[in-house]
Amino acid sequence: MSAGSSRTGRSLLLLAPLLLFLIGFFVWPLFSMMSQAVSDPAVLRLLPRTAEVVVDWDRKSPPTMPMQTALMEDLRTVDDDQALGDMVRRLNSARSGFRTLMSKTTSALEDTANPPADLISIDKRWEKPEFWLAIADALSPLTDRNLLAAVDLGRNSAGEIEHLPAEQSVNRVILVRTFWIAALVTFTCACIGFPYAIIAASLTGWKRDLMLAAVLLPLWTSLLVRTAAWFILLQEQGLINDLLRWLGLIDAPLPLIFNRTGVIIAMTHVLLPFMVLPIYSVLITIPNNLMPAAASLGANPLRAFLRVLLPLSLRGVASGGLLVFISAIGYYITPALIGGPGDQMISSIIAFYATGSANWGMAGALGVVLLIATLHLYSVYARLSAEEQGRR
Repeated sequence: MSAGSSRTGRSLLLLAPLLLFLIGFFVWPLFSMMSQAVSDPAVLRLLPRTAEVVVDWDRKSPPTMPMQTALMEDLRTVDDDQALGDMVRRLNSARSGFRTLMSKTTSALEDTANPPADLISIDKRWEKPEFWLAIADALSPLTDRNLLAAVDLGRNSAGEIEHLPAEQSVNRVILVRTFWIAALVTFTCACIGFPYAIIAASLTGWKRDLMLAAVLLPLWTSLLVRTAAWFILLQEQGLINDLLRWLGLIDAPLPLIFNRTGVIIAMTHVLLPFMVLPIYSVLITIPNNLMPAAASLGANPLRAFLRVLLPLSLRGVASGGLLVFISAIGYYITPALIGGPGDQMISSIIAFYATGSANWGMAGALGVVLLIATLHLYSVYARLSAEEQGRR
């Protein structure tokens, strides 16, 4: 073995722990989430005979006798109540009435003394093609149903994509709310973080270290602890309202909690370091003599800032804004504790689908929507960075 191959082998061994970490904690969860979003095996797993027979059905006429016989045989062999419940929920979401229909049908099939001749003798709804269409559409192991429902879309009986009814259209509203709150937090962080970074970059010695330590201090504390602290500070009898009343600035406590204001304040505090540090890292690379040079050429401080310092620091602002916005759209704890019902973000809905209703497909689909939005933001930032480097 050559010396080059030996060095390559040792390098790969050194990288192996990192690669295993990335695969186990990044690649595999993403793959699992995306597969859950398009996976739909709940019906096919329990109705294999029905899947073979329903292929020849014209999807318009009443069900044939082989279709009914196959479905009865499949239902008789089901011995997993949880899997049966998953299948019923899936079918009932596609066609209302399946929950009671399946309960009545399975009870009738359990009567071995008087077995039914066909499904129509159990319930007249079984002769309606609409119920069989729901079964036929759910037999595919792959589906776009969850991805469409994540943005309030669905397919009608003809297979065409259309908007869901108003009473079912909630995901798009919550997505817009999520992006709007993230944009407000990003804007607030920029308004606070940019002048803070300018002051920190202009200082030297222990003063600069003190300002950087102050902005880094929140990163050393648990997110849950920081959010709980804001919960105490923002309430009606909290420190902020007590201080304002003691100063005589207000007569009644301000509504700072369980609303959008509290969410913006708490999230800004948590995410401010992600705005300050990128801007600061860019500002310290800008020569200190540029602003005095602009002043010597007749520019007032505001004009020098707008024409010299701001354009040179926009790369840091863009980086910080991207970090803050991407982090904000996935926040869960802070809006859940500080915000009200109208301030919950898409992460709360994902948590509900994952833990409340055990609908992993919808949880994965909403996660895919956030992933696509994040990748789109990264592509925009990469394009802007490439254009900036090209101009240089």
